[in-house]
Amino acid sequence: MVALIGKNKKGIKKQNSSKNPIPPAAQPKQDRSGTNGKQKDRNRELVLVTYIFTGLFLMLMGYFIYFNWFQSSDVINSPYNARQDTFSDRIVRGSILSDDGDVLAETLTDSDGKETRNYPYGEIFSHIAGYSTKGKSGIESLANFSLLRSNSFILERIANEIKGEKNIGDNVVTTLDTELQQAAWNALGGYDGAVIVMEPDTGKILAMVSKPDFDPNRINELWDTLQTDEDGSVLLNRATQGLYPPGSIYKILTTLEYIRENPDYEAYSFDCSGSLTVEGSRINCYHNKAHGLEDLTAAFSNSCNSAYADLGLLLDKKMFVKLCNSFLFNDTLPYELPFSKSSFVLSADASVEETMQTAIGQGETLVSPLHMALITSAVANDGILMKPFLIDRIENYAGDLVKQYAPAKEKQLMTPEEAGIMTGMMQSVVTSGTGIKLNGLSYTVAGKTGSAEYSNEKGESHAWFVGFSSVENPEIVVSIIVEGAGAGSEYAVPIARKILDAYYN
Repeated sequence: MVALIGKNKKGIKKQNSSKNPIPPAAQPKQDRSGTNGKQKDRNRELVLVTYIFTGLFLMLMGYFIYFNWFQSSDVINSPYNARQDTFSDRIVRGSILSDDGDVLAETLTDSDGKETRNYPYGEIFSHIAGYSTKGKSGIESLANFSLLRSNSFILERIANEIKGEKNIGDNVVTTLDTELQQAAWNALGGYDGAVIVMEPDTGKILAMVSKPDFDPNRINELWDTLQTDEDGSVLLNRATQGLYPPGSIYKILTTLEYIRENPDYEAYSFDCSGSLTVEGSRINCYHNKAHGLEDLTAAFSNSCNSAYADLGLLLDKKMFVKLCNSFLFNDTLPYELPFSKSSFVLSADASVEETMQTAIGQGETLVSPLHMALITSAVANDGILMKPFLIDRIENYAGDLVKQYAPAKEKQLMTPEEAGIMTGMMQSVVTSGTGIKLNGLSYTVAGKTGSAEYSNEKGESHAWFVGFSSVENPEIVVSIIVEGAGAGSEYAVPIARKILDAYYN
C-alpha cells in the first residue's frame, strides 16, 4: 500500500514537472473543441435571425403587393378612411361618363384654382351617379379609387410633380345610356318609385332612376334638409334599397315552384268566381273579377289571386322556401353599391291565411326593384343570372384604356327548359292578359304586372311591372315600381312602354 502511494507521488511529480511539458500538438485539443462549438452555435443563431428577418421582409413585401393590387381600392373607397380626400391634394378628380361619352360628373377649376364638382344632368342621374361631398354615394363612391388615380403619361406626371401641379384623374366610363336614363326619368314623371333597365345576357345596367330625387350640384346647401326628410327619404336609392311587397309579380316564383313539383302542371284547372275562401280566410281577385275556368297559363296571364291562393295551398312549403332562398331571398345580392336584402318568410306550420297571402306576393314578403330585375333577367337569359355591373371601363383623361370590365356569370337560377316555360307564360300576359297594352308593337314583350297592397286601406297599392323585350332574342329587362299608384296594368305598364319605345325608336 505504501509502495503504491509512493509510486503515485512519483508519477504526479513527473507529470507536473516543467521539464516534461505536454506536447504542443496535444495541448489545445480540448479547448479548441469548445471554442468551435461556441462558434457553431453563434453561426446557427445568425442564420436563424437572418431567416426570420428575410421571412418578415418577404411577408411585408407580399402584403405591400397585395395591398396595392387588391386592397388599396377598397381602402381608398372605404367611408371610414379619414385620409380619403387627401388624394385630391395631388389629383384633380376624374370624370364620370355615360357609355356613349356624355359627361355625368366632372371637376371644374376656376381662375383661382378652386375646384367644383359639376353634374350636367342634375336630378336625372342623382342617385346612380351620386355625389362626392358630404361623403360619397353612387358611382362617385364605387369608383372613388379610379377617379383619384392618374394613369396619364408618366413623364407628364413627373413634370407636374416637379412643377407642383396636380395630375388629372382617370375617367370612369359607365354602362349607363343617357337617352334611356332620361326616358325612364321622364316616364316615371311625378310619381315616387324606381326604374331599372339592364341587359340580361351581360348584366350591364343601362338606366337606374329613383324618385324623389335631388340636385347633386346643390348637395351642400340641401344637406341639412335632406338629412331630416325622413318621410320622403330623398337620399334613399329606391331601386336598390327600397323594399316593397311584390304583389302579383311574385307569381313568377309561385308558378315555378308548382311546375317543379308537378310535371303535369298543364293539367291544372281552376274555376274562378272572383274570390276563394278556405277555413274562413278569403282571397279576392282584383275588383272581385270572376275569371271563370282557367289553366295555369290563363291564371298567370289574368293574375288570378284566387287560383294562386289555391296553388299556394298545394305547394310543399319547405320546397317553396328552398326555391326562394336559391333565388337570393334573405341573402346578399351580387351588387357592389348599397342594397337592401329581400325577405321571404313561410314556416312549415304557416296558417292557411299566411300561405295564401304569400303565394300571391303579399304576406311578409318584401323585395327590391333590383332583385326583381335580376330574377327577370334570369328568365330572359335561359335561367342564367349575370352579375349586374355599372362600370364598363377606366380610361385616363386622354382616352387611353386603363382597365376593361367584362360580363360575368353569377348563378344558374333555373334550367333553360324552366326559363322557356316562364317566358311563354310571361308572353301570354302581354298577348292576352294584364299587360296587353304592350301587345302589337314593333317589338315583342314578355312580362308580369303586379298590384301590391301596402296598407289596410282598400285600393292602396303599388304598381309593378317586370319584363323583357324582343322575346326570341331578349335585349333589355325593365323593373318598375310606382309607389301608391294603383294597378300595375294601369300605371307601370305605360311607363314600361315609354322606356321600350325610347330604346327601339
